[in-house]
Amino acid sequence: MATKKKKEAEPRILAVKGFDKNWKCRDFQFEVGKTYSHEGEVKACASGFHSVEYPLDVFGYYEPGCSHYAEVEAFGEISRHDDDTKIASANIMIKAELHIPELVTRAINWIVERCDPLKSSHSKADQSASSATGDQSASSATGDQSASSATGYRSASSATGYQSASSATGDQSASSATGYRSASSATGYQSASSATGYQSASSATGIAAVAINIGRFGKAKAGEDGAIVLVNHDDNWKIRHIRAAKVGEHGIKADTFYVLNDAGEFEEAE
Repeated sequence: MATKKKKEAEPRILAVKGFDKNWKCRDFQFEVGKTYSHEGEVKACASGFHSVEYPLDVFGYYEPGCSHYAEVEAFGEISRHDDDTKIASANIMIKAELHIPELVTRAINWIVERCDPLKSSHSKADQSASSATGDQSASSATGDQSASSATGYRSASSATGYQSASSATGDQSASSATGYRSASSATGYQSASSATGYQSASSATGIAAVAINIGRFGKAKAGEDGAIVLVNHDDNWKIRHIRAAKVGEHGIKADTFYVLNDAGEFEEAE
């Protein structure tokens, strides 16, 4: 007696999707927590539901400051784009909203998972230094007053030590600094810089790059077509205000450090 062949499970891809300010994409209305299905051909840049596997690729389609982002699960028929990690899928589940700092963290994790171990280095010693120059490489330094640098395309640099420094110069790369008075810098096209430490600084000067600083008394600056995200805390470290702005809007000038004051307004940093 012949047995019926069991259907293989559909591939599921965890990705990121961008939307306009009304949670629409291509005039289609989406909602967090819902699943959608597309009938017909699935082709990247033409039909189906679109998302990106590398988080920072989403900035090429939906700019920071006026867009929403979400973690999605793409499944069913999949079509890939040749120029970046964009995919089209027959089905998509909108799982949860993501904010820019979360996109940066995911970008670093995405790169680290795919990097060539021979192109990365990691040190936990105090006053240590780490450097990675290959494409999609990863550099991490966790010691006090440490330094981490990554210069390759889509590379990642992370520094978590006190007064540490993290720098990423490759296009679409990510830089993160979490230590007290640390500094994070990203200069590549569509790259991202994140700083969370007390009195830290985040700088993203590449075209269409994003600088995020969610630390107390933190400052951020961005270059042409870029954006900044800043947070203001009260004396108990609770968030009082959080704001995002694109360079050229709300008086934000390129390559100028800003802080967010107690009234929730951007001010040029001293």
